[in-house]
Amino acid sequence: MQPEQIDRALVDFDVLARWMDGRGLPGGPFEDVRPLAGGTQNTLIRFRRAGRDYVLRRGPSHLRARTNDVLRREARVLAALDGTGVPAPRLIAACPDESVMGGAVFYLMTPVDGFNPTVTLPEPHADDASVRHEMGLNAARALAALGAVDHEAAGLGDFGRPAGFLERQVSRWLSELDSYGKLDGYPGPDIPGVDGVARWLEERRPLRWRPGILHGDYHLANLMYSFGGPEVAAIVDWEMCTIGDPLLDLGWLLATWPGPSDDDGASDGGASLAGPLGEAGGLPSADELVAAYAERPDAVAGRDLSSITWYAVLACFKLGIVLEGTNARAHAGKAPRETGDLLHSITLALFRRAQRFIDS
Repeated sequence: MQPEQIDRALVDFDVLARWMDGRGLPGGPFEDVRPLAGGTQNTLIRFRRAGRDYVLRRGPSHLRARTNDVLRREARVLAALDGTGVPAPRLIAACPDESVMGGAVFYLMTPVDGFNPTVTLPEPHADDASVRHEMGLNAARALAALGAVDHEAAGLGDFGRPAGFLERQVSRWLSELDSYGKLDGYPGPDIPGVDGVARWLEERRPLRWRPGILHGDYHLANLMYSFGGPEVAAIVDWEMCTIGDPLLDLGWLLATWPGPSDDDGASDGGASLAGPLGEAGGLPSADELVAAYAERPDAVAGRDLSSITWYAVLACFKLGIVLEGTNARAHAGKAPRETGDLLHSITLALFRRAQRFIDS
């Protein structure tokens, strides 16, 4: 694909060339230009220039209110993670000035040589259950590498609001659920168990925790794996990142992990988010994931892994409410009805899984 085939409203390559030249990056024509799939909110364009490969990330053509701020935060996090050992794309250069590219903040990062297992499962991963099992363990180990990072030493001491992070979670997401009632046509949440799960969370909130970098949306769809084996090539999509309790990321992984079905045969939500990898099976259990995370003492120091069920329930609670927002918007005609129905079914499955965690 040639640069002129990319919508100039998304990327003006003349502007990009001048900006890159001004930062001392190698010049020359843009080659092998192509859009990349991944994420629903932002745009990814891969290209080569002077023998070096880049991925440009920016917001969609119709920018949302917070898109540019989110991109600035992403770029800052990727820069902070450089040299930490956390598998993530590396920041090459960032343009926080939205006046340069038609109102959009953008940044350049290194491409990831890998695949997403919720989209495809190549060999040897597809036919080797031991490789898939190790893929699962490595998802937890990559997360532990993130949890081990000293966010203050990495320059992210002012990046979030860790004080009161756990205390405000339940009320914050109940308020979000209540806010959907403002959408015309939404009849209100039909989610059995919301109040009971909320009470359980409030009554059993962990008493001690240590702040750190929280990815905020850690599941298989946001992981890239090596083509050659079970290693995590990169954690991607950092738009929800903040400073909070990293054990919520581990809870999020458990909440979305492929698991057993309900007694009536309905999926409990994990497999629907795991694609080909979830269908292939052979993955580690939740207990094995927690044990793999615990292999790093610097990730668990000052954190109460014995409360991991609480974090998994909170992840089900939060993610279920987030997905219900699309269902509410579908009732109001602001999202496709079929998408709303699908995400509502996943919300119900997540609350069933939350109850299963509680009962266990």
